[in-house]
Amino acid sequence: MDKWLNQIIEGDCLEVMRELPDNSIDAVVTDPPYELGFMGKKWDSTGIAYNVELWQEVLRVLKPGGHLLSFGGTRTYHRMACAIEDAGFEIRDQMQWIYGSGFPKSMDISKAIDKQAGAKREVIGRNPNSRENCNKSNTLYQSGTVGKTDYITAPATLEAKQWDGWGTALKPAHEPIVLARKPLSEKTVAENVLKWGTGGINIDGCRIPTDETITNHSRSTESSKSKGKYGDSRAQETHQTQGQKLGRFPANVILDEEAGKLLDEQSGVSKSNTRQPTGGQILNPETGWNQNAMIDKTVRGYNDAGGASRFFYIAKASKKERGEGNNHPTVKPVSLIKYLVTLVTPPDGVCLDPFMGSGTTAIACINTGRNFIGFELDKHYCEIANERIQKALADSTRKDYDK
Repeated sequence: MDKWLNQIIEGDCLEVMRELPDNSIDAVVTDPPYELGFMGKKWDSTGIAYNVELWQEVLRVLKPGGHLLSFGGTRTYHRMACAIEDAGFEIRDQMQWIYGSGFPKSMDISKAIDKQAGAKREVIGRNPNSRENCNKSNTLYQSGTVGKTDYITAPATLEAKQWDGWGTALKPAHEPIVLARKPLSEKTVAENVLKWGTGGINIDGCRIPTDETITNHSRSTESSKSKGKYGDSRAQETHQTQGQKLGRFPANVILDEEAGKLLDEQSGVSKSNTRQPTGGQILNPETGWNQNAMIDKTVRGYNDAGGASRFFYIAKASKKERGEGNNHPTVKPVSLIKYLVTLVTPPDGVCLDPFMGSGTTAIACINTGRNFIGFELDKHYCEIANERIQKALADSTRKDYDK
């Protein structure tokens, strides 16, 4: 495995992956082509994401219980998910990455009617979504796909007036992510985790940050002991009574900051009230324990207030993440991929990305202390990825030195 570890291999992932040993990979986080012919790119219309043989190879190299996270397009996700399932994976869930920077590509039917009729439309204003006014951090802007100055025009023909305001597509605002797992080799998840180190997802490592001190989560005495995180019963008592800022349980919805802001504007401020479980006893307000010290009868709720987005992890993309000269059109935020890598890859584990692109998964692994193996067919993107990786390694070394 040493010749593969922490390397990006240029080549066809289906061919190169065959050289990897069976049961050698802990997790897979990848962003394959959506098969839409995006920007006329040939690599986005090969059908590879629907290829059952590809996902069978991914299944083979994964350890039993290893998880796969794969992005898909809203129009084509179903075909990819079916191929993954047909390859032998268990579909465990679907996650949603919701963002606010999508660029609508809807045809104006009114304009199309006037164009077909050869009618000239009167200019009445400038489109606020034209290139010079759009969000400069938008990936589509940076890759040069956002249109130039566009003007608002009035319908010229009677038929165009009838269909004024009608279009053909919605603004893209989310991308689905399939969460799949290779079947366990052992009878239980516990046995599988002990044998292979795979089979579970990292709940505590991906909790949503909160300023509240949560003293009333539902972790029981036995689960605390089995986790081995809180030590003896005295430590467990301290954990329950004094609390730790663990954060909220991770959800299958992920928001970026802009989407979170839009959600909060619509939801307004809400309060999470606490309540006593049915059959529970009133807790001592000073200690947080009831008379019988039954920690499974704690009050539920967080007793906090805010917008609805506080229930979801928020990924924030940086302009510096792409790196100089990175013209890959579908770069994901590093923070988003870090979250996904952390969710399914054990510490010091190996995460595979068969479609490495410009190297975001590799950077996420470097930043979280995981190992990576990546494949990329395009030589130009391999070069970009390696440049970004070298910078990430240098930044990581600098941070370690500063400690």
